[in-house]
Amino acid sequence: MEKDPLEVRPIIWDGSVLSLLDQRLLPAQEMYVVCFNETEVAKCIKDMVVRGAPAIGVAAAYGMVLAARSQVFFPGRQIEGENSPDYLAEGLRLAAEMLIETRPTAVNLAWAVQRILDKFETMTGAEPVQILKELMLEADKIYLEDIAANEQIGKWGAELIPDGSTILTHCNAGALATAGYGTALGVIRSAYAQGKNIRVFADETRPYLQGARLTAWELQKEGIPVTLIVDSAAGYYMHKKMIHAVLVGADRVAANGDTANKIGTYMLAVLAKENNIPFYVALPLSTFDFSLESGKDIIVEERDPGEITHLKDIPLTPPGINVGNPAFDITPASLITAFITENGVIHNPDREKILALNR
Repeated sequence: MEKDPLEVRPIIWDGSVLSLLDQRLLPAQEMYVVCFNETEVAKCIKDMVVRGAPAIGVAAAYGMVLAARSQVFFPGRQIEGENSPDYLAEGLRLAAEMLIETRPTAVNLAWAVQRILDKFETMTGAEPVQILKELMLEADKIYLEDIAANEQIGKWGAELIPDGSTILTHCNAGALATAGYGTALGVIRSAYAQGKNIRVFADETRPYLQGARLTAWELQKEGIPVTLIVDSAAGYYMHKKMIHAVLVGADRVAANGDTANKIGTYMLAVLAKENNIPFYVALPLSTFDFSLESGKDIIVEERDPGEITHLKDIPLTPPGINVGNPAFDITPASLITAFITENGVIHNPDREKILALNR
């Protein structure tokens, strides 16, 4: 696979191992975790070494390749003659179950894993080594297609951003959350590259601080003007008319347009509606889940209370306090001004418009 030219590379595949930029350490350190098998990839997804719906989908695809690789090769010897597609199928099935269970809300993960399984199903009768090669090529396609989709999202979205705008973004929907370039931050990158005089307000995004640690790092790295604010200050700046658009990514979108994204997104959508500010969601088409009728059907991941009660090992709360820590919330389609996808923009989205663009 050819390397992309992007400066921020959260995922690197060298043909035998997967290296993931450890986003838990940013911005202080830029270090990679090297994964040799699907179990290590699953742990990295669960522990948020890699995060962001498209990025964990790409990582999971390579996790499936590593699972296949472990079935085709034992350390030091090829077992091509002893192995069989049936044996591979069982190994891939178990790997798929493990990877999908790591993060239940983001649809791209299950989508990418299923795409690898579907490719495997087309390889009936092929030698295991050839199967492995084809699965690797499929994972490479998922990686490169994501970057291409993000760049196209950026081009469509930049048309919606007037010169002189200040954009509020939440969590991190940049290169770090994808194979590269980003969805929401891809729009910002594209508008900035066009010479538009824009600036960004980034919510810190409690409790994991993806805005403070990751979005601010990405934008600062590229010289795009950014101001960091606490989550609870968003309404203040909207009311003062200092925000001209809200731009976020998505982890799963139901058929009717209800959108799961990082906790706090729904609050921003309500505030944007109250203050007559457009609320845009930038996402690849792979994030739509047409098996779900509405946001009521989306499973919301509940994460470790320690993310709220402690900062590293420092306690922030009284011991034993009850904690609710949903990782996502659901924004109704009625609050979304437009979806920005690689196929175009869906204004005032509803089920029919979404289905029409996805054909």
